Amino acid sequence: MHPHKAKFEMINRVLIRLKVLQIVYAYYQKGDFDAYGAEKELLRSLQKLYDLYHYLLLLVTVLTDLTQKKEDTQKQKYLPYGAIGDGHSRFINNRFAEQLHKNKVLQHFANKKGYLWDDDDQVFLRNLLLKILQSAVYQEYITSPDTYESDRNFWRHVFEKVLLDDNEDMDDVLEGKCIFWSDDWTIVLTFVLKTIKRFDENSPATLPLLPMFAKEEDEDFAFQLLHFACADKQASDALIAKHSKNWDIGRVSTLDMCVMQMALAEIRNFPAIPINVSLNEYVELVHYYSTPKSSPFINGILDAIATELRGDGTLFKS
Repeated sequence: MHPHKAKFEMINRVLIRLKVLQIVYAYYQKGDFDAYGAEKELLRSLQKLYDLYHYLLLLVTVLTDLTQKKEDTQKQKYLPYGAIGDGHSRFINNRFAEQLHKNKVLQHFANKKGYLWDDDDQVFLRNLLLKILQSAVYQEYITSPDTYESDRNFWRHVFEKVLLDDNEDMDDVLEGKCIFWSDDWTIVLTFVLKTIKRFDENSPATLPLLPMFAKEEDEDFAFQLLHFACADKQASDALIAKHSKNWDIGRVSTLDMCVMQMALAEIRNFPAIPINVSLNEYVELVHYYSTPKSSPFINGILDAIATELRGDGTLFKS
């Protein structure tokens, strides 16, 4: 494999399931379903997720430029260096940040989108920059050997430790740009970290970033899952009700019902995906987005339904 070929896709099936769940949940909350509208919204949601990936990477270049501008302003005014100034040359001349500045894919994205980090974000960006410069991560960086590896690892640690340490401001600013981004960005951050690790000192400006989908069938999977989750709703609800005798089905949350409908759609319509893989994925999904009691309940219901479907010959996979 070529050393610069992407080994990971940006949008994997875990994220696809999450996005489909958000769309299905939103439509059933409204009480109606428009197939065309749902597909259009899913495509928009997946594209916005991919935008967020670039958006976070561009944060490196935006903060570097902001530091340079503040230093230039101080020099022009003949002011002594303060919070931004002498001693921050390593921040400004960071080799990894320079690679992102020159990266053709990131440049193309920024030129195409045009909105990105703008004037409305300046307070957030200044506060974040000050937080970085006052962090232990930065102090460790400026006392470390001046190498490419320390430059690259500095930004990895900024994302891992500074941004995740107190992310309320990040949540707020991203939610203002896309309603789902405050929930999505910590997940997308894992792909940003994978991308950072792919760079080395000799990485060219043409180094590709992660593709939106690694395989065409992943995109097909997204729309098929949405279709089957909605088309099979009535049959899935009947199976869920049958195996929820000790539960008041009317009190099961809409989110939990959507998760089970999607899980059953996947189990019944995607023969290449093992049942245990689907069950584990949806139990994990509900673990993060529903109540603590939901996981064992959903796991039990889905396992019982899968056993029934295998037993009556409806389901022919392990």
